[in-house]
This record gives sequence, structure tokens and C-alpha cells, in this order.
Amino acid sequence: MTQPTFSPISRAGMVRATMEVGPAELSQRPKPGLLRALPLGHQPGRGTQAPGEGFALTITHRECAKLSFVHEHDRGDVVLGVALVAARRASLVGRSPQLGDVHVAMDLFGLRDAPSVDHATAKPFSGLAHSYALQRKFVDAVSASALVPDATPAR
Repeated sequence: MTQPTFSPISRAGMVRATMEVGPAELSQRPKPGLLRALPLGHQPGRGTQAPGEGFALTITHRECAKLSFVHEHDRGDVVLGVALVAARRASLVGRSPQLGDVHVAMDLFGLRDAPSVDHATAKPFSGLAHSYALQRKFVDAVSASALVPDATPAR
């Protein structure tokens, strides 16, 4: 707490002057902690990142709730597979997932046109909810040109 100006302060209690540090010289190297990481590029199994990719799963849950499944146990794999492809489409453009990304992913596998999702339609998604390696292979198998015409991976 500060002292009022009329109150006496001992020499030891006085605030000492501080020394200002000037800006860093241009010739000095920046601190290692402030350096940015090197871009990894697009390689199989590494994926592509976009902000808010988890939102694709929320949108996909809502859209897949409108579908009827012959075998209800296929729903989890299909929902996750569509969400992964929708997140990849959004990351190729460099933005967060949107409803249009989910629709493109569903149309890619013919899910919105099917009256009900049978075991044959759900076969490409089989086991996705239980294996990260399968998820990576599944997403890498979908070409960028199928998701976004004239796509170049975002870096």
C-alpha cells in the first residue's frame, strides 16, 4: 500500500529506481522459445489441422440422427467417419467445419440419398470408432480433389 506524501519514510523503505531495459538489438538471435515450429507438410498419417475440428462431430451427430440404420451398431462408425472427412475438407480450405462440409462428406458415401443405411453402405466405416490407425488410413484414402475441387493443402 502506498504511503501518503506527508508521512515520513525511512531510507530503507523508499522505492528504489529501476533500470529500463531497451529493445533487443537487431543482430541478436531471438530466444529459442519464441521460434515457430517448422511446418511438417502433408504426409500420410499426419492429418491436416483446422481450428475447431471437434465441431464436425457435433454437426455430424445432428445430421446422422436424421438417418435410419438397419443395424444400429453401425451408427457410431458412420458418424465418426463422416466427421473425420468433414474435418479434413474444412482443413483443406483452412477454416472450421461447417454444415456444408458434413453434407459433402455424406454425399461422398451416398448417405443422404439412401432411405436407410444398411450394412453394405456402412462397410467402409467398419471399425473406425475403435482404431486410430484405421481412422488415419480412412481419411488419407479420401482424395483432396474429391472433397474440394482445385484443392491445395493448407500449410
